[in-house]
Amino acid sequence: MIPKDYVEKVYSGWLGKIIGVRLGAPVEGWTYEKIKEEIGEITGYVKDYKMFAADDDTNGPMIFIRALEDYSLKPSAEDIGKTWLNYIGDGHGTLWWGGYGISTEHTAYLNLLHGIKAPYSGCMELNGSTVAEQIGGQIFIDVWGLIAPGNPQLAAQYAEKAASVSHDGNGKYGGMFIAACIAEAFVETDIKKIIEAGLSVIPSDCQYARMVKDIVRFYDDNPDDWRKCYEYIRAYYGYDRYPGNCHIIPNAAVIVLSLLYGGGDFSKTICICNMCGWDTDCNVGNVGCIMGVKCGLEGIPYYWREPINDVLINSTLIGDINILDIPSVACYIASLGYAIAGESVPDEWKKIITTGNGMEYHFEFPGSTHGFRSDSPDIVLENDSEISYKGKRCLKIILNGLKSARVYRKTYYRPEDFDDDRYSPDFSPALYPGYGISCYVMASVSEEFVSKSDITARLYVRDANGGKIYYGPQVILTSYQWTCVSFDIPHMDGVCLDAMGIEINSDQPVDCVYIDEVKCYPTPDYTLDFSKEKMETWSFGHVKPSQLTYLRGIWVLEDGELSGSGYGNCESYTGSRKWTDYTIEGLIKPLFGSHHNINFRVWGAMRSYAAGLAPGDRIALYKNIEGNYVELASHPFSWEMGREYRIKVDAIGNEFKVYIDDHELIRYRDDDNPYMKGQVGFSNIGGGHTHYRYLRVKHIKSI
Repeated sequence: MIPKDYVEKVYSGWLGKIIGVRLGAPVEGWTYEKIKEEIGEITGYVKDYKMFAADDDTNGPMIFIRALEDYSLKPSAEDIGKTWLNYIGDGHGTLWWGGYGISTEHTAYLNLLHGIKAPYSGCMELNGSTVAEQIGGQIFIDVWGLIAPGNPQLAAQYAEKAASVSHDGNGKYGGMFIAACIAEAFVETDIKKIIEAGLSVIPSDCQYARMVKDIVRFYDDNPDDWRKCYEYIRAYYGYDRYPGNCHIIPNAAVIVLSLLYGGGDFSKTICICNMCGWDTDCNVGNVGCIMGVKCGLEGIPYYWREPINDVLINSTLIGDINILDIPSVACYIASLGYAIAGESVPDEWKKIITTGNGMEYHFEFPGSTHGFRSDSPDIVLENDSEISYKGKRCLKIILNGLKSARVYRKTYYRPEDFDDDRYSPDFSPALYPGYGISCYVMASVSEEFVSKSDITARLYVRDANGGKIYYGPQVILTSYQWTCVSFDIPHMDGVCLDAMGIEINSDQPVDCVYIDEVKCYPTPDYTLDFSKEKMETWSFGHVKPSQLTYLRGIWVLEDGELSGSGYGNCESYTGSRKWTDYTIEGLIKPLFGSHHNINFRVWGAMRSYAAGLAPGDRIALYKNIEGNYVELASHPFSWEMGREYRIKVDAIGNEFKVYIDDHELIRYRDDDNPYMKGQVGFSNIGGGHTHYRYLRVKHIKSI
């Protein structure tokens, strides 16, 4: 039976994870002594980020759990390994690419890429114990506890499969232990019992279990001095006793220490864990998730949450899962938890968790903001429980006597938005021309105020390329009544929409305004003009064209065109995986090689369709099945290098039409497990070089 507070505790657990990662990231790799000397007692964040970018500790969970959606609710280790290949760029983003035999995850990825399936990709027999028992087995594992509330055995079964893709031995047992602790924290508040649940799922005689029991014993003998316990850990479980860059045992030891000495308090526990040093973002992230579930939202002081503002940035191959908000992530995870348990979603959460293709911001979690912000320091945003359009909560905009306000949500980010980008996130926008936006607005003003002055609201979007703001229709608000405000974004060429928001205007000072039920409808209608885009430079020499993510290859802008080249399957993507039926058109110029394609219905590197110029003077339609392009149909067409060709595809349901310069050459119906929605993009196969001048996408309405 899923606990009644399950959805909210998934949210608090994932918040705890992100808080822990953000707290630990600035001192990652620091020693206990350095932290003590340079910072001293930690009681809050040690760095004020303008924006905290992606981290591997959150990238991994957001990727691996998608095996439940893409394969089955009972995925095999092999399925989770395929999920790695579908969502991780080859050698950039997501993970620490430290080299084969050095970075465990890099080693596993290359094993998978070269045909070694999971769990063999992570096994000790292949990679050796040093690689297999590094920390990664537990740092990516939190979601498997979150989908199995009160069921540590089930959480451990999922975690074992997920961890075995890259780890083995103690590296795998650590993942099982952490996942079981998180699952138990939904129904248990006693820390020792939570730890016992973790121990119950791993071999009692393994090194990991012996270490945990030893730290518990030390705590029982010395319950008042965590620093004394740390000295014990350093002496008997320190880094000097284990091989590799970041072994799991020392870091797991400080996790257990902090859980025991934290006294059940969220803040004390994560701060103790951070002051121990070593792999702080990983350790504090795991501890934060356990404690977030155990303590619930009421146990997490708001000063931890406020800088995060519900924003989650990821670094994956797929741009539309790289700009997320924590409430939406919590709903996604919870939906899987209910499905696995075979239980119906409770009525109060059903509408939120089972939403359709659109993006919805509902503010139903206490304190949630969904990443909305203001452009004025005088305007305050608060989650309000006194009033709502639907549900129990809304977002309150406190104007403090101002006459106007803009409140918005970022829908695209550039490198300059961050001061930390170790994992070089690539983005495609979360919003496009052609989309519909709507929300409900209510003004907290008297009828007398309204009789003397109009207070209006209108939605807007901002183009980062041209620096222009586009407004929807202006609506006059009525005193204490909810009013629907909407905006159908028109077709646009050459834009990059980096914000969507609402503007409030009045000729008299206003106290506050409320917004609720913000929705976006994914109906694209735009042209991506590469002459308007620019190269974006991230850390470690990672440079790529704006609005695009990529799998592998050299993707640059040359003379106002997109240039893609390289070996193997070179692919680049944009758009949203929520897109269903659409027309896609691109102007392409082949320069080298035999395959020059535009891609559609892209669901990652392992699933998509492609159409384009093919060997033997043909145009061909392909289906990417588990990373292998299978030809579905072709038609004779004489083409030559250096000449431009306009390729268009209509994708409606499972039927596809392919055109060259408005001539329909291929018509095909896919009745074999068709891909029904996905992004758009570009590819060349087997080594090639292609230029693209533009890409045009237009949603096709259902009849």
